[in-house]
Amino acid sequence: MAPKAEKKPAKKVAKKVAGGKGKKGKSKVESFKIYIYKVLKQVHPDTGISSRAISILNSFITDIFEKIATETAQLARYNKKPTVTSREIQTAVRLILPGELAKHAVSEGTKAVTKFTSA
Repeated sequence: MAPKAEKKPAKKVAKKVAGGKGKKGKSKVESFKIYIYKVLKQVHPDTGISSRAISILNSFITDIFEKIATETAQLARYNKKPTVTSREIQTAVRLILPGELAKHAVSEGTKAVTKFTSA
């Protein structure tokens, strides 16, 4: 009687995801780069910007966003509210941004919320 050949475990095959990429596709890194470029073109259509300058602006926006989000969350916690509203965000902006910059930010934010609610 011949010895039985050992059965090898089946090889795992990575399933292909739609788009032709396997499991090791590029992870998406969120950034504000496209929005920085769009705003630049609205303000100065004929002016360019280097990738290094966009990267610096992206870091700046991310940092300010994190500061405002942290302050907003603290304000909601202080007031024992489970929900963050535009009021907490507005107060956080007033606390973080200096003088005239805070006034402009609040006015732009109010304008954006009004436009959103009316649509």
